[in-house]
Amino acid sequence: MSRIGKKPVPIPSGVEVAVSGRVVTVKGPKGSLTQEITGSIKAEVDSGAKEVRVLRGSDQRVERAKHGLYRALIQNMVVGVTKGYERRLEIQGVGYRAQVSGKRLQLFVGYNTKVPEIYDIPDGVKIELPSQTEIVINGVNKQLVGQVAASIRAIRPPDVYKGKGIRYKDEQVRKLPGKTVGATGA
Repeated sequence: MSRIGKKPVPIPSGVEVAVSGRVVTVKGPKGSLTQEITGSIKAEVDSGAKEVRVLRGSDQRVERAKHGLYRALIQNMVVGVTKGYERRLEIQGVGYRAQVSGKRLQLFVGYNTKVPEIYDIPDGVKIELPSQTEIVINGVNKQLVGQVAASIRAIRPPDVYKGKGIRYKDEQVRKLPGKTVGATGA
């Protein structure tokens, strides 16, 4: 039995979990999320113990893998509607900066810093800029917040020689040594 899958998901106060057929809906103070369950996996809400249990119908390898997956997805939904998720990015480089205008994030990180790279902000995600070189991504869906952060970072990943670009807040970028000038081969 899956060690993750057999753990129940506790339901905190202020959160509603409903299972109708193959769809699990979680509603909380920050929003609402839904997840469809496939295969012979079932979710049950125990309202007396205030927890959600994920059960599997067979012992096949695919079902065992999905057992822990769906339990983790339901746990992430519960955490998302109560606390939410956040990813922080920082921009390093001379003249590099970010700006939000409406539902678009403008990134001035190219070779020509007068022409911005434009990223359309999807629904369900909020982007804040504490400074011109910091980007804070908030949302209730863990997968969506992580995907938005990865997409923004992919616009200008950190350079391995100078370290310029967009990186996660605590990311350590290993720099490669540059060429040495004037070294002669004896």
